[in-house]
Amino acid sequence: MSSFDSIRAWVVSAEMGYGHHRAVFPLRNIAQEGIISVGRGGATTAAERRLWTRLLGVYESFSRARGIPVIGKPLFTLLDRFLHIPSFYPIRDLSRTTFQVDLLASSVRQGLCGGMLAKIRSNHIPLVTSFYASAIAADMDGYDPIYCIICDADLNRVWVAKEPWESRIHYLAPCGKAAQRLKAYGVQEDHIHLTGFPLPEELLGGPGLDVLKADLGQRLHYLDPDNRFWPLHERSVEHFLGSANCVFRKERVLTISYAVGGAGAQKEMGGRLAGSLQSHMQNGTLRLNLIAGLKESVRDYFMDVKRQIGSDAIRVIYAEDIQEYFRLFNEAMHETDILWTKPSELSFYSALGIPIVMTPTIGSQEKFNRQWLFEIQAGIRQENPDHTDQWLFDWLYNGRLAEAAWSGFLKARKLGTYKIHEVLRTGKMTKSDSPVMR
Repeated sequence: MSSFDSIRAWVVSAEMGYGHHRAVFPLRNIAQEGIISVGRGGATTAAERRLWTRLLGVYESFSRARGIPVIGKPLFTLLDRFLHIPSFYPIRDLSRTTFQVDLLASSVRQGLCGGMLAKIRSNHIPLVTSFYASAIAADMDGYDPIYCIICDADLNRVWVAKEPWESRIHYLAPCGKAAQRLKAYGVQEDHIHLTGFPLPEELLGGPGLDVLKADLGQRLHYLDPDNRFWPLHERSVEHFLGSANCVFRKERVLTISYAVGGAGAQKEMGGRLAGSLQSHMQNGTLRLNLIAGLKESVRDYFMDVKRQIGSDAIRVIYAEDIQEYFRLFNEAMHETDILWTKPSELSFYSALGIPIVMTPTIGSQEKFNRQWLFEIQAGIRQENPDHTDQWLFDWLYNGRLAEAAWSGFLKARKLGTYKIHEVLRTGKMTKSDSPVMR
């Protein structure tokens, strides 16, 4: 029996892409009555459902706006201003309320998240949410305790209450930059817990990271075909992963996973890189996962790409419900050597020792995620997808991708899921100087 079995909490997400859902999926085993999704299901009123349908339409239009000829960029810029994140430096007091904060408070008073509030009042246990509106709504309603998972490396002021010094919300931060930003917004220091992003237990293998270490030990070999990385780092890798995990089994080929976001934007990029990598797939030296998520239109596009390439080395990953999608996604990550995606919440999967090849950003928060990946040296900006067979293999053969994998593993926090459980159980979390035990 896990020590987590005794923990119960209301676990809340929102119908806004995959990020909020992905953040709470590792907490599904402690979720009272399952994960509650604001905008869908029994915890949402009919009026709220109509509102969320409109909001989701705006969100998806925003994500795809940059691709619209002529008007795309100006429209995108206008929409992006609403969730703009100010520059990090100079560090300053940013606790003053904003238009977005006041608008959210007004929406809550008009019934936003009302269905969720009615549901959680039935059992006074901790609320854990990955969506700022549900945290703010519960805080305004006097609920306590509230824990809010931050899904990006930085965040807009709207995540924090109008008067943060009076707020009950405790924040679960994925990285130091997010924690520092919360302080700038006026959140009390004892309400900020630097847990790390919650990663799936099936990819970790427990607090000892047994599964992660085994997967990474193999991945580092596939990412270093010319033996540039291992001579420099072998002793360090064996120290942290264990020598048994570093014995190369060579049971597969190099595997790339290309994942689109919830709105299905940038799907064409997957077709372009598949075309460039065609010869590598046909000669049996590379596999490509094209991850469509829940979008039928993206699945159909990727299936057309697979037919045109004519190779079984392409696998299209699609599901009709989000729980199955995350199961398939996590299953694919065991043997993924390179994750190619926009710098969304998936940036934190660099902690698993998977190098991130970043597509162009969509939105202010993704720019900060990209910056964070650069800072920890775990992410690489994509070059022209039509020439992937050239630049990607340059990075592969000079050891740069293996270096990125190892840097992400050492520098990003891996134990977010377990640290969140610890905070829920004790109200605090233990800290460690070890790069592995955090």
